[in-house]
Amino acid sequence: MEKIQHNNIKVNGINMHVAEIGEGPAVLFVHGFPELWYTWRHQMLFIASKGYRAIAPDLRGFGDTEAPPSATSYTAFHIVGDLVCLLDSLGLDKVYLVGHDWGAIIAWHLCMFRPERIKALVNMSVVYKSRHPSVKPVELMRQIYGDDFYVCRFQEIGWEEEFAKVDTKKLLATFYFKRIPTPPKMPKDFANCFNPPPYTLPAWFTEEDLDYFASKYRATGFSGPFNYYRCFDLNWELCAAWIGSKIMVPVKFIVGDIDLMYNFPGIREYIHGGEFKEAVPQLEQVVVMEGVGHFINQEKPQEINDHIYDFITKF
Repeated sequence: MEKIQHNNIKVNGINMHVAEIGEGPAVLFVHGFPELWYTWRHQMLFIASKGYRAIAPDLRGFGDTEAPPSATSYTAFHIVGDLVCLLDSLGLDKVYLVGHDWGAIIAWHLCMFRPERIKALVNMSVVYKSRHPSVKPVELMRQIYGDDFYVCRFQEIGWEEEFAKVDTKKLLATFYFKRIPTPPKMPKDFANCFNPPPYTLPAWFTEEDLDYFASKYRATGFSGPFNYYRCFDLNWELCAAWIGSKIMVPVKFIVGDIDLMYNFPGIREYIHGGEFKEAVPQLEQVVVMEGVGHFINQEKPQEINDHIYDFITKF
């Protein structure tokens, strides 16, 4: 870990923190929520040992990267713009791309907007679905899951203050170590209801890992990450011109069978019934890992390392 280099790079009008290790063809790792560059620590060290250059930024609003105050500064265009500017700053024309959770959403958008910059994509947890022609995503989620659904709750400005009332370390532990793939619900008085049992560290996570994540989220709060969710409907509006667009890069998709994202209504059928392949014509492989939850790249690091390496070496 001490060999990983850390730099701050000016991209798209903000200062971005970037972790990097290795030399050779570049692999860009894009994290999700509540994560940071650090979620890719295992993959970075492995990929670098195989002769690649591993690059993992803290996304806009996360960790040590700048967090613009306006919620509308977190659209897919902003985040993809940050990454394209990062590649330009590093002198990289094309890269291999790896994403997870929100990072997967951003990776899909990057491939949709600028496919010529991507050699191949390994994406985890969140599938690509073409824009719904008439219903905004938050409206649809509210209809299905109600106002307490976490995505709906995060729309409320000031909700980050509710998160700030509870212990950050315990809060993150409830995210990372949850093994039940049910839709997260958050009542309006979340802080008063939050009373988790003492967490037990799984074998794949250390107290040091949890301390690192918690220290960064204590310092920054949750406004930046929540703003990604607040742009769901705005992204829907802005991406109208891409309705029906397909992802035209080689793709490998990986998900755990007890990942919340795999257990949303209709997602299994979408993945295995042919619609996913139709939307992603160069989808070469779908891997469903048994007994694995949402934070798949941390829970099964060596397996994910092998999946990434085996796929990118084809291109």
